[in-house]
Amino acid sequence: MDRTVLEKYIPIETFTGESDAGNISGKKLYVETYGCQMNFADTEIVNGIMGKSGYDITDNIDESAIILINTCSIREMAEARVLQRLTEIKKYKKKNPKLVVGIIGCMAERLKRDLVTKRGVVDLVLGPDEYRKLPSLIDNLIDTGEKGIAVKLSRVETYDDILPIRKEGISAWLSIMRGCDKFCSFCVVPYTRGRERSRPLEGVIREVKQLRDEGFKDVTLLGQNVNSYISESYDFSDLLAACAKAVPDIRLRFTTSHPQDLSLKLIETIAEHDNICNYIHLPVQSGSDRVLELMQRSYTIEHYMKIMDNIKKLIPDVSLSTDIITGFCTETEEDHKMTLEVMKEVKYDGAYMFKYSPREKTKAWKMEDDVDEEIKTRRLVEIVELQRGISEEKNMQTVGKEFEVIIEGISKKSDKMLFGRTDGNKTVIIPLNDAKPGEKVLVKVNKANSATLFGEAVSVN
Repeated sequence: MDRTVLEKYIPIETFTGESDAGNISGKKLYVETYGCQMNFADTEIVNGIMGKSGYDITDNIDESAIILINTCSIREMAEARVLQRLTEIKKYKKKNPKLVVGIIGCMAERLKRDLVTKRGVVDLVLGPDEYRKLPSLIDNLIDTGEKGIAVKLSRVETYDDILPIRKEGISAWLSIMRGCDKFCSFCVVPYTRGRERSRPLEGVIREVKQLRDEGFKDVTLLGQNVNSYISESYDFSDLLAACAKAVPDIRLRFTTSHPQDLSLKLIETIAEHDNICNYIHLPVQSGSDRVLELMQRSYTIEHYMKIMDNIKKLIPDVSLSTDIITGFCTETEEDHKMTLEVMKEVKYDGAYMFKYSPREKTKAWKMEDDVDEEIKTRRLVEIVELQRGISEEKNMQTVGKEFEVIIEGISKKSDKMLFGRTDGNKTVIIPLNDAKPGEKVLVKVNKANSATLFGEAVSVN
């Protein structure tokens, strides 16, 4: 997923599934999701919990009796988007006073009761570790009119026993752990998602096999920091290798990694298994050691570049992406130039690039947000433009080469074209042919831009 734009928060389409109980006839649930991949996965968990409790999941908000908004708090813009959405949902509440509206996820954890008292339209507020309580809180609300708030963070909840309800497709998210212990000074995640806890290895293997049996061809293992996964004596490298052996016909990816925990063992594991994608997302955040220290990132640029050297040495055809924050507290022009230099040296295939946004409760909240907004914007534009040029350069190097592409469906821009992804997570567009979604196609690239490869099918597997 390339984000070579300034910032984007797009509602994710809802997931549908069949109810296995009939005690709540006519109760339809609509879930709208904002934010990161973890929220994708959490929505699927919520749908699994609610579907098992007798609710029908719908993708039509107009027919819903319950509306849940799964939220993100990582940046101010994300929260602003949700608050605006709540004003739009008021019209549904006016039409149907019995409509239940809930805020779940990170924003619920951060703002808690304020969402009920200040927004009027909200009936339920549940944090990321409280989803099991949804059915009972909804029932209680319907029976008594009592609004529900559940925002306790857990040290043990992983939802390992919950079967998520996913929309049919080619790619799937699989959560392997929850929470984060890093406490980067700019990041609210440890406060909204709690401390790290990992699922048992056996549970992850069971679910990845289920995904294979359901027809998924590309699975991404998720965690706030997947590298810190630990279950009994198994680390993330062990888990990744076990998954690769369990489903050799499935492409495996993972996100997100922290440089402190990306080991040589993990790099070797990726290199050893053909079905582990040669794609690594490794956030650098800044090219300045001084800024990294203020961010409490616990690594230096020298350490980061050694990791990059090992990756490129052991996985020569690897695709790389990163996260970059510009305009962090006290960031100077020299710090900014250091970030640009790292980008030029690494040559990332893609990047997620943002202006710094102060978040309450974080350590950086107490620092002065002293970089002028115009300067932040100018630096971000420079970063985006540089990355766009690098991405185009990297993609142009693929012209004339052949890649195995898993077809995901009809292109959104033309019903005469198919789209899919390479092992390196690059989007590929080819003319419509007999290939079906999920099939592997050998594609020869004949042109490219900064975001997309264009080619023609050589053969269909």
